[in-house]
Amino acid sequence: MKMIRKTNIQKELSNVNSLINEETNFQTILKLISSKSKANNNFDFDKLDKERIFHLDSIKKTCIDFRLRFLDHKYFKNSLPKEAFSEISKLESSHNTILSNFKIMAPSKLFRLKNTDDPLLFVPLGNSYFYLVHKWGNDLHPFRKLFMWPLKNLWNMIIFLLFISLFLTYITPTSIFSKVESWSVFWMIYFFMFKAIASIVIFYAFALGKNFNKAIWNSKYNKSL
Repeated sequence: MKMIRKTNIQKELSNVNSLINEETNFQTILKLISSKSKANNNFDFDKLDKERIFHLDSIKKTCIDFRLRFLDHKYFKNSLPKEAFSEISKLESSHNTILSNFKIMAPSKLFRLKNTDDPLLFVPLGNSYFYLVHKWGNDLHPFRKLFMWPLKNLWNMIIFLLFISLFLTYITPTSIFSKVESWSVFWMIYFFMFKAIASIVIFYAFALGKNFNKAIWNSKYNKSL
């Protein structure tokens, strides 16, 4: 039996950003970046690896899907590994520049705890494009995207609660509530089951200050969520 592989977030990000891997689009993107009014980092665009250029929209979608954060490096609690510094030095030497304004894409807990769950280090290119400098640490749990699906937005959470309530209602013996089995009894139990679970989720969300992925992916606040 094969072990389930962990999720490589760089590959997931590349899949979302697949259009950039096409040569026709790559040249257009380079022109767009080079025509920016304000430079973030001075790169020699001929030396850039197109597989490492990502648009902010791709980063945002990946963060929302996997409940990750994309924040300035100063909010990152871990130390960068030696390999990251080595990659930075290589880029600076190759492009004859000094890199700045680093960004980190990683799970929220890495912005408050020392851990190594698949962080990615970026530098801005301009016009909402970022260059991946280095990836290190462990890959994400293989089911992280599935586990985080209910937290993407309100509608996902409602659908999730409806299905969970339906499942719990199905396995609950109706004889506990009524001597006669009928669909009306089933739907009554389902209604109260949904109310109970939804109440617990709402209480938990408010008590711990939780929010949906779309609201926190680039938020520097509530970094413990």
